[in-house]
Amino acid sequence: MKVLIIGATGMAGSATVKAALAAGDEVTANGRSAEKLADLKKEIPAISTLQKDAFDLTKDDLSAFDVVVDSFSAPTKAFLQIDLAAHLVHLVREQEKPRLAFILGAASLHTGDDRHLLLDDLKKIPGSEAWVSGPANQVLELDFLKNVENVSWFGISPSMEFIAGPADPKPLIGQDDLLTNDEGKSVVTGDTLANVLVAEYHEPKHLNQRFTVANH
Repeated sequence: MKVLIIGATGMAGSATVKAALAAGDEVTANGRSAEKLADLKKEIPAISTLQKDAFDLTKDDLSAFDVVVDSFSAPTKAFLQIDLAAHLVHLVREQEKPRLAFILGAASLHTGDDRHLLLDDLKKIPGSEAWVSGPANQVLELDFLKNVENVSWFGISPSMEFIAGPADPKPLIGQDDLLTNDEGKSVVTGDTLANVLVAEYHEPKHLNQRFTVANH
């Protein structure tokens, strides 16, 4: 498959680049920084690169790919996550390809006996005002995607802790509830999420749905 990865130089994006290559895909890494893309190309020579602001991507740019992975992150302007999702959806409306894959946050997952949103708990953390707009906007991004019907897409949410690390060979997979392992921890590594994401677009099981993954 031909895969475009937006935000390829970040933790989730670079892990997805490696997982996609390992699966035999032709990978193009997208980003705004020529320097960061050059460093990624030096580390992983097998990739192609596309230096371009994600908001400047066109229908012609995307038509060359079977899958477009959105691992874009904008911590200081979190609303851009929704804007980019809308931009990508607009470009591929009523097209057979590419399939859009969105790396979403954990805030939209349900937790507790009453199945409230994890976002509600995050808002109660002292000092969260400085960073909670990111998780909050990812909840809104999922709300937007749930109403998209004439585009092939899926979303994947990490666990509460999303850290760099090797892949778990037997990850936990869920739908809308926050996953925890036998020790009560909710954690997933970048390589675990990347492997599950790549497996999903090779063998689709979550058509126009969000699902979640955790290390066991």
